[in-house]
Amino acid sequence: MSAARPDILCIGSVLWDVIGRTASHMAPGSDLPGRIARVPGGVALNIAATLARLGLRPALLSAVGRDPDGDALIAECAALGLETQHVYRSDDLPTDRYMAIEGANGLVAAIADAHSLEAAGDKILRPLLAGPLGRAEAPWSGMVAIDGNLTQALLERIATDPAFAAADLRVAPASPGKAERLLPFLSHGGAALYLNRSEAEILDGRAFASAEEAALRLVARGARRVVVTDGARPACAASAEAVVVASPPAVMVTRVTGAGDAFMAAHIAAERAGADDAAALDRALGAAALHVAGETPL
Repeated sequence: MSAARPDILCIGSVLWDVIGRTASHMAPGSDLPGRIARVPGGVALNIAATLARLGLRPALLSAVGRDPDGDALIAECAALGLETQHVYRSDDLPTDRYMAIEGANGLVAAIADAHSLEAAGDKILRPLLAGPLGRAEAPWSGMVAIDGNLTQALLERIATDPAFAAADLRVAPASPGKAERLLPFLSHGGAALYLNRSEAEILDGRAFASAEEAALRLVARGARRVVVTDGARPACAASAEAVVVASPPAVMVTRVTGAGDAFMAAHIAAERAGADDAAALDRALGAAALHVAGETPL
């Protein structure tokens, strides 16, 4: 891969997605025909892959095993145009996996086996702490996308470590169950949070009637910037300076896994290209709509 400086760092889960999909409505205990696919996945990888399709050069910081699954995954990442030379390769930890079942009624169930990423801990940050991407005296000053599959302790370190003091942090929880891990970034002056309404409710401990209400509440709590989606309902991007609300395009939903990652990546790419708040939100909603409609690569 190129030794040129990456456009953005994507820190978090890089794993294999095993996704079962059926066109039928599913209930607990259903046994239905469908398709099962194994594809490269993980929040950090999904964001990076979308950014690469949009013409950027993303680099991954994660943990991948030195096993056959890991070798195959690294090869797939390289084929997608992702820089993998900074990925921590472990001799002892297996490559992580994610398994999900989706029906016509959306995500039915999912299990994320990201134990190797959690066990690797701050080893994945070595290139930023004292390596080719940054040092204490010369911290990384570009964009960094972070996902909540990292441990609470590691997220807290990122929120306070001088190695990230000059970075433009873009943070997503990865799932509602991990939303509370983002609490250290609520008062962070250099972070933008990407959430769905359910995640915002968990982070704040209350219910919200809309994405706009959720975003404004989190900004009032000290967040620098918040972008909240709400499925087919209007989304909101808010900061102390501006509030923008927009509705997503109406599409036929064929898949849901990775939609939030596509949204976040498109929003980041639009802002990096100079789009204003309204245009960036519209482009992100459009990208997520294309994803759930099955019109972009997995």
